Amino acid sequence: MTVPPDIDSSLLGILLRLSELLPPTHARFRPLLADALLFFLDRLSPVRQRDIFAAQLALPINASRPRRLLALFRFCPTLHKLGQVVAHDRRLAGDLRRRLQELETLVPTDSLAAVRPLLEREVGHVAGLHIARKALAEASVAVVVPFVWRPAANSPPQQGVFKVLRPGVQDRLDEELAIWPALGSFLEERCVAHGLPVFDYANTLESVAHLLANEARLDREQAHLRQAAEFYAGSPDIVIPRVFPFSTPTVTAMQRVDGCKVTSQDLPAREMRQRAERLIRALLAQPFWSSGEAGAVFHADPHAGNLLATPDGRLAILDWALTTKLAKRQCEAVVQLVLGALTLNDRRVCAAIAALGESVDDAQVQVAVRQAIGEVRRGTFPGFEWMTSLLDALAATSAVRFPEEVSLFRKALLTLSGVAADVSQDMTMDGVLIREGASQFIRSLWWRPWIWADSRRQGGAHLSNADLFGLGAELPASTLRFLTGGSGTAHD
Repeated sequence: MTVPPDIDSSLLGILLRLSELLPPTHARFRPLLADALLFFLDRLSPVRQRDIFAAQLALPINASRPRRLLALFRFCPTLHKLGQVVAHDRRLAGDLRRRLQELETLVPTDSLAAVRPLLEREVGHVAGLHIARKALAEASVAVVVPFVWRPAANSPPQQGVFKVLRPGVQDRLDEELAIWPALGSFLEERCVAHGLPVFDYANTLESVAHLLANEARLDREQAHLRQAAEFYAGSPDIVIPRVFPFSTPTVTAMQRVDGCKVTSQDLPAREMRQRAERLIRALLAQPFWSSGEAGAVFHADPHAGNLLATPDGRLAILDWALTTKLAKRQCEAVVQLVLGALTLNDRRVCAAIAALGESVDDAQVQVAVRQAIGEVRRGTFPGFEWMTSLLDALAATSAVRFPEEVSLFRKALLTLSGVAADVSQDMTMDGVLIREGASQFIRSLWWRPWIWADSRRQGGAHLSNADLFGLGAELPASTLRFLTGGSGTAHD
């Protein structure tokens, strides 16, 4: 990196040593992370570099590494978002996780003064509107400003918030997102140099960069909010902020929802378990099992700053800028993958993986699947943790190239699993998912005699009658495979 002459080069060394924050289990990836950070910083403009180093100089000389990392992330919206994604990952040290969780909702600075001219221009004409004098919060790309709106003199006041992009954030996003695809290719090259597995970084980072580009599209988020409100209309314990009619493409005006982060340990253990169950049901089980022909839409950024527990015990889901969608056939493939594991049938698992992504190396896929099924035979339940571990192994070896929506679904699961565990460790994602799927299946029983045997169109846990008959017929073979250590391949 070419350090500007007015910057102390020792600060660069301090920043690069932030890679040591990786847990010991991932210590071999520390040199790779240092390379990635150097590559990223070197491609920022000199002005951005000076701002970043000035923030580091302003910290005490003995500032901890997590604190320095937080200061860096606040200047880089894409790194800020990355920090939010992993803030509840229990593989990281507790102090680091607590620092990263500060990124979920930042204390506002003087950002209101910078965005007030935009608010005056976009919504200043709205009658009965009173904008607060102080911002409520800052996020990775936006400022949140409270307001009160009285549509008519005799109507009750309505509490709301404006979401406005932080000044200059679009330029910073554009600069950083242009770096990410090149960073992916660079990391693949450095993996070889460090003797590490060559993960498909290029496609993964390009997918995430594409998603983050939508973070600044406030008009798109408004459409997502309306769609979410329609989807959860039958769930009285879920709150989706209502979009006000005077929203514009550059300003989102929506209902203000009061509450605390879902991770706040403010209730007895039993009620925290209920909160965790509500969280998993709303963000994973409901969309997964309720997907019709149009597919399932998932909130792709479920960090704790976007999830509030309201005073009356409901779950408020905020910030719908980022979503991802699985087609119904992909949801069906997930079910077939788990069924294949339960029956120790690697052919079924391989077929399900082929429906989720493009196989690049069939031999490596078969090896990874046999290893994963071996874990099931030894007692591991083939739930989401097992499934995502298998998908990660396939991606790490580049044996399968997964499409953007599957990669983003995996990212959302990673974030959600960490948040749910911080709410209550006594509630598992698999348990909630199975209960919701069983409920869907029971409701489907009455119409099953009247549908085609191979049809999965009617919901009912994404299973056809032929699937059910096949599972029953395969039970003896599954038992034999378990007893003999065989699998469902043609040569067994």
